[in-house]
Amino acid sequence: MIPHGYINEGFVLKRRNFGEADRILDIYTKEKGKISLLAKGIRRPSSRKRGHLEIFSKIKFQVISGSHMGIMTEVETLDGFKQVRESMKRVSLAYYFVEVLSKAVHEGDENIEVYNLFSGVMEKLKSTKRLKDLRIEFITNLLKILGYWPKDEKLVIPDAKLDEVLERQIYSKRVGKIMLE
Repeated sequence: MIPHGYINEGFVLKRRNFGEADRILDIYTKEKGKISLLAKGIRRPSSRKRGHLEIFSKIKFQVISGSHMGIMTEVETLDGFKQVRESMKRVSLAYYFVEVLSKAVHEGDENIEVYNLFSGVMEKLKSTKRLKDLRIEFITNLLKILGYWPKDEKLVIPDAKLDEVLERQIYSKRVGKIMLE
């Protein structure tokens, strides 16, 4: 768990409604890996935090300890990836990256290499013309970093290995893969 009042940065991976006005957020952080936090009152129209918590946005946030999980008290957008959100293909690929990362890592497994990989592909996604290559690069490097494939060997069919590792298919694969071909 993140210490009380600790400021961290991360990427919003997932959000789900909780109660009348709250949301539970999954965030991939630089120092703690994937964590779940409660954002109280975020669904209220008057909430100042709501615009900062879009999927795949890079945020800086502060947390206090709650009874079962941390409670987000402050949040600021570091990068909303506006250039990505302006293109359907780029948005689809960003959602694909988020889904793969979310399913490939477990809560609390910190890994700075994974964070740097995700941060790097999101930066490249803003301007690259080679979206298909970026997708393959992300899958291959993620599988190697997580130890599912030797770092010095070529991975011929990354999609098949990813499905094997996750033991299920990625829902956004159709969009992330087909839209790029």
